[in-house]
Amino acid sequence: MICEIENVEARQILDSRGNPTLEVEITLDDGTQKTASVPSGASCGTLEATELRDNNQDDYHGKGVLKAVDNVNNKIAPALLGEDASNQRNIDNLLLSLDCTFNKSSLGANAILAVSLACAKASARSYDLPLYRYLGGINACTMPVPLMNILNGGVHSNNNLDFQEFMIAPTGVSSFSDAIKSGSEIFHSLKEILSQKGYSTNVGDEGGFAPDLSTTEQAIELIIEAIEKAGYNTNDIKICLDVAASELYIEGDCSGGMCSLSKYTLKGMGKSYATEEMIEYLENLVRDYPIISIEDGLAENDDLGWINLTQKLGGKCQLVGDDLFVTNPDRLYKGVNEGMANSILIKPNQIGTLSETLDTILLAQKNNYSTIISHRSGETEDTFIADLAVAVNSGMIKTGSISRGERTCKYNRLLKIEEILGHDAKYLGLDAFKGYVHTESCSL
Repeated sequence: MICEIENVEARQILDSRGNPTLEVEITLDDGTQKTASVPSGASCGTLEATELRDNNQDDYHGKGVLKAVDNVNNKIAPALLGEDASNQRNIDNLLLSLDCTFNKSSLGANAILAVSLACAKASARSYDLPLYRYLGGINACTMPVPLMNILNGGVHSNNNLDFQEFMIAPTGVSSFSDAIKSGSEIFHSLKEILSQKGYSTNVGDEGGFAPDLSTTEQAIELIIEAIEKAGYNTNDIKICLDVAASELYIEGDCSGGMCSLSKYTLKGMGKSYATEEMIEYLENLVRDYPIISIEDGLAENDDLGWINLTQKLGGKCQLVGDDLFVTNPDRLYKGVNEGMANSILIKPNQIGTLSETLDTILLAQKNNYSTIISHRSGETEDTFIADLAVAVNSGMIKTGSISRGERTCKYNRLLKIEEILGHDAKYLGLDAFKGYVHTESCSL
């Protein structure tokens, strides 16, 4: 069966922050129509594929994506008409050859990814298959542990918290639906606690609360209080952090004959740490609190620091590379060889095509790195990553808090997938954090 592409059309839409992003609609010769939209990050690794913006200050403060829209409609579309949308690698290779840059700066990774994902969604619909089944086959059956961002800091909020995300992971429950239930109950318990203590209950970009707290420890202790208030304990509900350390890092400078040391500046806490001091601080947090995952604990270019961090904490805690790896197989390969981290965050818009995303996931799984499928802070209502998490048996997903429609739509899609899978659905809980690939086949 050939899913021949009959039309490709892009348009500018808005993301969850009210900024422009891209939506692409693919029409096949059998009448199938599907759309895909792409998100945008606030905290971005410098090595991510290029998100093409118009930079016209009179239009959406320079954030318009009409250049990317034009690239789809006038450069990509003519090249794809008549192609088989279900031949994903061929589609993605065509897109890469049209762009012909190492970072997708010609057409824009946002333009390329929207087309790539729309082709996959249209093909799945044409084959009358759920997207997760189309992408993953009969072995796609693992429901992800949700890493729910319930307190926001860093560039995702307007408060004094230096770390970007404080998340809960329901590891001691038996199903995804139970995980959502516990997460929701803890989220609302935290809201009550914050309100009683006189803190703001406004939410940040990813739906978590953004109170003006003083320290990382204070945030963690409030979350533990909320876990217990909701009737759970830290044996079943663990804590995960996203430090987003690249945002805190000031690299040393030897210009002018004087050398300054690299350091991590935690302005909210009024502290500054050298790399080894930052590692010691993270070690102390893991020792003192039920933390099982730390994302971007050090900066993307602090290679020696990452090696030391992994040697000291890699056997105790999941260490996730986001800015470090930017969903790039070459970056991940370097990390594997040099012993950096033991887990990778997967964001399709960091690399630009579905095929490259899947290649990175496969490389991680082959090398015993756990994978976390992730959203971005500027999201859309597209639920592609929910299906992707199940398709590749990732075992974990980050899609924000348990509030805001662009976040909850992913959770709701996963609840539906769990219902479709029925007794075949697997939920790994704590085992998802151990970096191994779950290979048990699903019964049909």
